[in-house]
Amino acid sequence: MLFSATSATLIRTVLASLSGALAGALLLLAAPMAYADGDGLVRQEVTFRGGGGLVLHGTVLRKNGATGAEPGIVLVGGSGPGPREEYRQEAEAFARAGITTLVYDKRTVGYSVLHRDFALLADDALAGVRLLRSSSGVNPGQVGLWGFSEGGWVAPLAASRSTDVAFVVTIGGSGYDPLRTQTWNLTIHLRHQGVGGPFRRTVAGPAAQFLASAGLFPTAGYDPLPVLARLDRTPVLALWGDHDTQVPPQESARIFREALARAGNRHAVIGFVAGGAHNGHRTSDGFDRIGGPLFHGKKLGELAPSYAQTMTSWVRAVAAGHPPASSAAPAPGQALATTPVPGRAWYAWLAPALLFLGFAAYPVGALLRRGPVLRPVRWLAGLGLLAVVATVACPIAVFVAGDGAMAPVVWDRPASWLVVQGLAVAVMVSACVCAAALRRRRLTTSWAVWLRLAPVGLAAVGFVPWAVWWGVAA
Repeated sequence: MLFSATSATLIRTVLASLSGALAGALLLLAAPMAYADGDGLVRQEVTFRGGGGLVLHGTVLRKNGATGAEPGIVLVGGSGPGPREEYRQEAEAFARAGITTLVYDKRTVGYSVLHRDFALLADDALAGVRLLRSSSGVNPGQVGLWGFSEGGWVAPLAASRSTDVAFVVTIGGSGYDPLRTQTWNLTIHLRHQGVGGPFRRTVAGPAAQFLASAGLFPTAGYDPLPVLARLDRTPVLALWGDHDTQVPPQESARIFREALARAGNRHAVIGFVAGGAHNGHRTSDGFDRIGGPLFHGKKLGELAPSYAQTMTSWVRAVAAGHPPASSAAPAPGQALATTPVPGRAWYAWLAPALLFLGFAAYPVGALLRRGPVLRPVRWLAGLGLLAVVATVACPIAVFVAGDGAMAPVVWDRPASWLVVQGLAVAVMVSACVCAAALRRRRLTTSWAVWLRLAPVGLAAVGFVPWAVWWGVAA
């Protein structure tokens, strides 16, 4: 019995020791680990809770061997599900300059093509600021935000909601609302592809109005001006590549400068990156990228020579208590003198909806009543339905899939648009054939049949001015 009791005690002691060791090992594995890659930087994988309690994953980078409290910066990415790897070059540039940097994977929960919530993204950014402020080796009073493209709306919004944000840096931020910005972007890229003015006007006009009035474009009317007006004391560095082809650099720079000046901000620096694309990376014309790593099979481009130096020296000056006074560099030329204004037209979605219902009424009525079907009218109804859907879908596809959806280009217009124009001509010819056929019938046709023909007839008449408005008849 003594042997058994002693053995049991020994076994319990060993098991307790192993359990403690295992728990310690698990805690060690779960804790953020700092590691050096031999490039002079120390990286630490972190997790933190963003807006709505969502767990976000990121990396904190700092200079190896850094001593004292450094400034910090949180990188806020552009549109899409951008993982942190897309902004690795910026993160490393800030860290090498002695600025502790957090770069994190963007949320995919609560963010999609059809749903954007800048307030939620701002909550994520502020959670990152809190993480850096609580990190050892970081000066909690000198943690700021860097925002790229869509982040150029999010970072100022986050800064306007919290005094924890010590400064804001933007690259490629737009001074306009998202829909107006996107119409400018698509117009520029379509022109670069050789698409002529009529189709570009359709994209920037009725197609954009359709999306806005139908509520299909997320955050279409978000206005950045009230947010900029609240940044009266936060130092701001707003940059644009001088070859930016995704937001209007000249107009956006003017809007930022004027809005911040009206707010009384005395430390707002407006500048342009020479040889820089939308993301501040090297380009020859704004449409290509020179060098740099690959991201989703495409070059990101190397950081333009003056890009990193401008940002890091400005942040160091702010952190040292000497924020540069407000200034504005001369703006480069802009591909378009003005940005198209889509506006909100209630009839933009109602008109095609009524046309669709008018053309659909005849085949639906024939199916339900099982009455005689006039072949010319059947063709008119079918072609009308197809033409209305195709007319709306073709330019909308540019907003959904980008300008690449319109390739190839034939006779300065997308080949798909040529097909739509052919359908429009077919509808008009079919309407004339129907009119001639019905005229030959004269009064032999009953009033019931005429009532069945009224919706498709009205749709055919209304289709002509609508097709001219949408540019499909041009």
